[in-house]
Amino acid sequence: MPLAVVSTMLPLGAAADQGARLEPITVTSPRLERDLQETPAAVGFVDEDEIQQGRQQLQLDESLNRLPGVFFQNRYNFAQNLRLSIRGFGARAPFGVRGIRILVDGIPETLPDGQSQVDAIDLESAERVEVIRGPSSALYGNAAGGVVDVRTKDGPAEPDVELRGTVGSHDFQRYGVMGGGQFGPWNAHVSAWDLQYEGYREHSRTEKSLVNAKVRYDFDPTRSLTTVFTALDQPVGQDPAGLSRAAAREDRRQARAIATNLDSGQQVEQQRIGLIYRDGGSLPGEFTARTFYTNRDFRQQLPFPGPSLIEFDRDFFGAGTDYTDRFSFLGMPTLYTVGVEAARQRDDRQRYTVNPAGEQTGQTQDSIETATSVGVYAQTDITLTERTDLTLGGRYDRVGFRIEDRQQAGAASGTRDFDEFSAVAGLGYELTADHRLYANVANSFETPTFTEFYDPASPEEGFDPGLDPQRATNVEIGIKGFLGERAQYDLAVFRVDTRDEIVVTGSLDNANEFGNAGRTRREGLELGVEYFFLPELSFTGAYTASRFRYRDFEDDGEQFDGNRLPGLPDHQLFGELAWRDPGGVYAIVDGLIVGRVYADSGNEDRVSGYGIVNARIGTRQTSRNLDLETFLGVNNVTNKEYFSNVRINDDNRNYFEPAPERNFVAGVRARF
Repeated sequence: MPLAVVSTMLPLGAAADQGARLEPITVTSPRLERDLQETPAAVGFVDEDEIQQGRQQLQLDESLNRLPGVFFQNRYNFAQNLRLSIRGFGARAPFGVRGIRILVDGIPETLPDGQSQVDAIDLESAERVEVIRGPSSALYGNAAGGVVDVRTKDGPAEPDVELRGTVGSHDFQRYGVMGGGQFGPWNAHVSAWDLQYEGYREHSRTEKSLVNAKVRYDFDPTRSLTTVFTALDQPVGQDPAGLSRAAAREDRRQARAIATNLDSGQQVEQQRIGLIYRDGGSLPGEFTARTFYTNRDFRQQLPFPGPSLIEFDRDFFGAGTDYTDRFSFLGMPTLYTVGVEAARQRDDRQRYTVNPAGEQTGQTQDSIETATSVGVYAQTDITLTERTDLTLGGRYDRVGFRIEDRQQAGAASGTRDFDEFSAVAGLGYELTADHRLYANVANSFETPTFTEFYDPASPEEGFDPGLDPQRATNVEIGIKGFLGERAQYDLAVFRVDTRDEIVVTGSLDNANEFGNAGRTRREGLELGVEYFFLPELSFTGAYTASRFRYRDFEDDGEQFDGNRLPGLPDHQLFGELAWRDPGGVYAIVDGLIVGRVYADSGNEDRVSGYGIVNARIGTRQTSRNLDLETFLGVNNVTNKEYFSNVRINDDNRNYFEPAPERNFVAGVRARF
């Protein structure tokens, strides 16, 4: 039997102030608010220091690499977006995030069809990220891998304004301002910044601006209404494309010629507004309601001729409510939550053909794509004895897909509807006051996305008739606890059996094709530790050992039974040594070791693993009216040559996207 761990990052400054004693932490992402150590699930989190302190804030991986079971690729290609996988789910996504539910301040970034984008997440104002891995994510619906829950800052008690500036190698520049405060019943926080980045490789320039605002009005101590708003503008996001092994050896920094000729890349504009109402006084329990609307205007030229120019105008909106309360069941204290949520996605989508010179030569798609999801869920925690807790939960989802073809007299129109039920059961047992054992079992599902439904070999068909949802059974056993007052640990094993797994089977003219593998199995062990040598000196470690294999998969007459799932390492190790002086000086060194992966389902093209070291130092000085932080960071200290992304199952074997060698970043933050 395998494992799944929680690598929890406690507030290190607070720990230092308490003589390195590790304090209890409360998490909310598993639907019910609980102490982290008492939560019978693989839940980890990072706090504001780990997200902000001395960071370049390029992507989420900078802070989340410290969590076991989480694997990132594609950090440096802003036209393809960050690729995030949890327990091996999400690795197949050609761009963006797949199979993982992402929330920001309670508002979903994940569409009804299961796709997520992280380009509109404001890391500059993020103060906490919680990550659920494994069975407990079943109560979030269309996602088999896990949940990433991002929380941004509220305004401080004392109003402030902060100016930020960061510069680095390859013409990296980011300048921003943020501020807010408490003004009577009003609380506000606003962040705005502009990014210019030439990039390590040719044709990899990015220009990006983002505004994030959160305003809360407190009717009384128990009732509030919060408004959240985000606006993203990315007018330039160039894509240098993947390289062959020979081309990468010849010149790591080059772009493929066709990418330059076609000016491949993306342009994005997105605006989102959401309302969250919380009421803890009108009813015996706590009631929450939320609604949101997102518009995304998107254009992308893929790095190949043919049907490679994609445009869509997306409307994404939804609402949800939940209610949480306590009662006594047969004399046993019981906490429960019930909720309902609905969302709708409407894409006005076009796809055009282009020739090698970048000229439009025709149109292959003009359609309205609509996905609608409705989910109802319930979860309860029952205290069976002083030492034993039982968690039960269930969720019903209905997900509907519809394509209205406007180009071929409706020939590519079609509908698909899926009814899915997910359930989770968990048991927690307190071995001692400092050690807790837990076990969970759950089933989960993922529907195909519109991108995966589209078959480039048969564009006249609205849906690939042979593509079905994938379904998984998740089992995990874990133990977590404290070792004295200076150390904590999380250890777990897991196994996930999936049928009809959706995989990249290849490409036609470099356009991805998807199919269902018969069965796959994911097994793994995840370990997270944190230890304070001194109140100022801490060590954080995370180790993941995994075995992700096809059990029954045939494609084009080739049998892949027993092969490794491409793009995923068997081993990953993270370690960090951090000195944080109460006087404001900090020095942090971290290392990441990633095992080898395969670029194809046949396991013929092996990609070597790598190990990189990063370092950052800084100082924070506080006077009466000014809080000043300066920092310097060095990424890839040892100048290692490695690949930050592998494009899976590319027919022409242009798998490789090289990462930067040694590079630098420096920044100043002044808060008044």
